[in-house]
Amino acid sequence: MTLDRLGRRLGSLRLSVTDRCNMRCGYCMPNEDYVWLPRPALLTYEELDRLAGIFAGLGASKIRITGGEPLLRHDLPHLVGMLARRSSIRDIALTTNGILLERMAVPLRAAGLHRVTVSLDTLRPERLQRFAKSGQHAQILAGIDAAIDSGFATVKLNAVVIRGYNEDEIGSLLAFGKARGIEVRFIEFMDVGGATTWTPDQVVSRAEMLATIERDWGPAEPLPARGEAPAERFRLGDGTGFGIIASTTAPFCGACDRSRITADGTWFTCLYSDGGLDLREPIRAGATDRELAEAIATHWGRRVDRGAEERLAVAGRGVLHSIERLRDDPRREMHTRGG
Repeated sequence: MTLDRLGRRLGSLRLSVTDRCNMRCGYCMPNEDYVWLPRPALLTYEELDRLAGIFAGLGASKIRITGGEPLLRHDLPHLVGMLARRSSIRDIALTTNGILLERMAVPLRAAGLHRVTVSLDTLRPERLQRFAKSGQHAQILAGIDAAIDSGFATVKLNAVVIRGYNEDEIGSLLAFGKARGIEVRFIEFMDVGGATTWTPDQVVSRAEMLATIERDWGPAEPLPARGEAPAERFRLGDGTGFGIIASTTAPFCGACDRSRITADGTWFTCLYSDGGLDLREPIRAGATDRELAEAIATHWGRRVDRGAEERLAVAGRGVLHSIERLRDDPRREMHTRGG
């Protein structure tokens, strides 16, 4: 088991396969002019699979494929199939905005993908158009239904709740999930990456979300401790389950086992990290698996990250990155880092 300096194990890895996206959500991609990663810099599927195997050997046996929008990467089921053939990887998941999921759900499931999470912040097409500059709301809903029909172990919805945008849809989103037999996870608005207009008053807290749900649905029973998972889970009297990820007002840094690799091979051990470890250069310079594993284990062993907790303690807290800082280093963007 690979532990950091605070005793947290290396347990879950997020692999970004692209920084491109077909939506422009305000908390992720605020700029008009984007600094894209150069395509030759992106890791190949063989390089991503190799890194995933090395990380799994160090304990990170749960892999989540992210982006940008990962379904924009050509022939993604091929990568899933490569990962699925590794016995050391016990769980392969995908986070997507769902626009391309209707046609991709079956081949992804056939390739060995276990779980899917779809980001859906609103049930109102006009709000999606205004906030994410996308008119493809119907495609997202079709993608969700296709995922359900394809037999994944679980299908979940993620909804970032922002005051003044969608806080009045908490109950509607919960009902949407209940009708389809899938769990909704409500996420506090975080001041990371491209959230350049973030202010504390836009955050709908965990306490407010629970109060809203219990007002309309009755008491919510907390479910057993989440361990290293990001979401606190609850169950309503009718059996409906849901989750809340309270990274902003109630950080869970003490149990965080997650890290992320950007599409060009930079490894970040915290979502708030300003710098990461370049893994692409040693791979392409001919490093052995053992050399890479030693570098990864050493880097994790020095980890002391408590980014969300440190941000919570900042007086007069404002945005984490200005647009100028994002343009200076695109790896600070959420669409590059993979959330």
